[in-house]
Amino acid sequence: MTSPQQQDNEIEVESEEKDQGEEIEVDEEQLPSRAAAIHEQIRQDGEKELERDSMALLWSAVAAGLSMGASLMAKGIFQVHLAGVPGAFLLENLGYTFGFIIVIMARQQLFTENTVTAVLPIMHKPTGSNFLLLLRLWGMVLLGNLIGTGLAALAFAHMPIFDEPTRLAFTHISEKVMENPPGEMFANAVIAGWIIATMVWMFPASGAAKLLVIIMMTWLVALGDLSHIVVGSVEVWYLVFTGALPWQEFIWPFALPTLAGNIIGGTFIFALLSHAQIRNDMSNKAKAQAEAERKKQAKEKEKRGGR
Repeated sequence: MTSPQQQDNEIEVESEEKDQGEEIEVDEEQLPSRAAAIHEQIRQDGEKELERDSMALLWSAVAAGLSMGASLMAKGIFQVHLAGVPGAFLLENLGYTFGFIIVIMARQQLFTENTVTAVLPIMHKPTGSNFLLLLRLWGMVLLGNLIGTGLAALAFAHMPIFDEPTRLAFTHISEKVMENPPGEMFANAVIAGWIIATMVWMFPASGAAKLLVIIMMTWLVALGDLSHIVVGSVEVWYLVFTGALPWQEFIWPFALPTLAGNIIGGTFIFALLSHAQIRNDMSNKAKAQAEAERKKQAKEKEKRGGR
């Protein structure tokens, strides 16, 4: 019998390339467009994420949840010390980017960032086995992120780390998250998911500007007061642990509408549309190659017939 650890090590995503004993082509010169090269590179990254060990995913996701606490911490500190300063709103929301910078640059597992890349292999080959791998990844990463954000919020609420004005700022920021009804929370989350997916799509071409891309895109999420399941979890857990909110309200009206919106905006809308255009490019290239091969064979046949 094989142990769960051995089974995890044997996990493989089903794809046409693996069926043929090949690797995903990411060379732009061999593909029909630069967009196709980016798509294939992200799909390759997605396969690696889907094949990772379950416990490695979980621990990395817990670390990411803890790291996302930096967003609430930075926003709260900025809010206290920038009170009355012109442009304080812009600078305060810059604090929101801190958690994303830590998580992405440290390559920790974040729901909506790593999970977007994992959708492309499933769209490329939508088999039952691949869907189960995607659900495993989503479940482990989301669970780990929520554990991590809960631990961060618990520390902020009960450890003697921050002064009273900063704690009040944390409460004010967190209460703002809960001001929206479920429908608005869902709509905001769709846009947030779209923006995070766009950020992921920009990474392969960003090079040394990756840090700037992270700041630019996540700052936009903050400026729009958009809902993100992981960052928002730190804020809502904080209200729960300080007794300002019953724990049931973490699930509804916050978590379920926000999670659904992030998945639809980032995973289904953005990834599906991006995949559709590339599949068309790849299909046209395959047809052109097949037509060229057919003409070549016809010419060779004519030559042999003329002898």
